[in-house]
Amino acid sequence: MSASTVWESGKVVGDVVYEDAAERASYITPVPGGVGPMTVATLIQNTLQACEEYHDVEEA
Repeated sequence: MSASTVWESGKVVGDVVYEDAAERASYITPVPGGVGPMTVATLIQNTLQACEEYHDVEEA
């Protein structure tokens, strides 16, 4: 989450009004959902790769 993300009325709120931004932006990710799952997948992939390299494990 960015530093500008806050809780408001029990919901996570960012620094952009999604509906207004969607009208102007060429591309926009959905909220919630967005790129979060891809970020997590990439972090897991990088962690596994670092572990394989550290332990000198060959890919299967």
